Amino acid sequence: MRVAGVMSGTSLDGIDVAIVDIARRRGGVRVKPVAFHTTPYPKLVREAILGVSNAMTHTAAIARLNFLLGELYAAAIRETCRRGRVPLDSVVLAGVHGQTIFHEAAPVEYLGHRVASTLQIGEAAVVAERTGLWTISNFRERDMAAGGRGAPLAPAVDYLLFRSRRWPRIALNIGGIANISFLPAGAGRGDVIAFDTGPGNMIIDALVWHYTGGAQSYDRGGRIARRASVHPRVLEAMLSDPYFRREPPKACGREQFGREFVNGLLATGLPLPDLIATATELTARTVAGAIARFEVREVIASGGGVHNRRLMRRLRELLPGCSIVTSAEYGIDPDAKEAIAFAILAYEFVQGRAGNLPSATGARHAVLLGKGSPA
Repeated sequence: MRVAGVMSGTSLDGIDVAIVDIARRRGGVRVKPVAFHTTPYPKLVREAILGVSNAMTHTAAIARLNFLLGELYAAAIRETCRRGRVPLDSVVLAGVHGQTIFHEAAPVEYLGHRVASTLQIGEAAVVAERTGLWTISNFRERDMAAGGRGAPLAPAVDYLLFRSRRWPRIALNIGGIANISFLPAGAGRGDVIAFDTGPGNMIIDALVWHYTGGAQSYDRGGRIARRASVHPRVLEAMLSDPYFRREPPKACGREQFGREFVNGLLATGLPLPDLIATATELTARTVAGAIARFEVREVIASGGGVHNRRLMRRLRELLPGCSIVTSAEYGIDPDAKEAIAFAILAYEFVQGRAGNLPSATGARHAVLLGKGSPA
């Protein structure tokens, strides 16, 4: 089955579309990449998303963005097909994660009730109408209804793609948030341990945006961090955040490491390059600390963070006993991994198979993830 996976993550760099051919194989799936393209968010759209993400806003802004993003996702699917010379009518299905603007995984007191909640925008009905594809979206809600945290969802895909009968492995994704999946040798679905380790590129990207006046949205190759100095006291203060001591399953997002966290760093008055270097070290330390909990010799990395040479160098220094490779070694483009994940989750939905791993999200049981908008 040919499926388009659409992902726009917390880094807000753009819309990733991966088109893949998926077939079931015993205990997993076989994925053949067909096309991949990233459509950058226009500057005003990126700013508008930030304006409604865990922020005081107006319902009109959310509603308008919801439909606008649906249009942009549909356009990105068509553009990926055009660039890859893939006939749109050869694609059967689209899995659309949507843009997360709020995610509160742990229940809080609200109007006399305990409520956990999440909200992803990007109207699937618009995608279905503009592309003619059966579109699956809203993947997180059912897991949360079953008592889970709605994240991370990638571990179910890591299990299908990367587990080994002989060797324990860790699948690492460094997007805006970093997360790991521990896959014991010969693991069953219930054996996987997975969680968000904390910020991946999110804090680094926000500081680079400030430093360059919006001219750059990320530290290309880790060059800024490489030439700057880590500030030990600021690093220790960041490492003292209670999230890092919390036991899994756990998930985080902009609510913990977004605008307020970054503003606290800016308030220190330290040179921005040093803050970028310190935030890079925070990601390296927290990822490495999470991986060190497990006895593994191989880490399979994906996500935009694999291009940050400073970050990857620090991970290798902090984890000398591990071979750190990218998912490209297993035929999965590191930049396309998350988009491919939601193509697979959409495929699992239409096949009637559960898409969450309760051991990763904390849900009471496995559930079917997603809601369908027929073509």
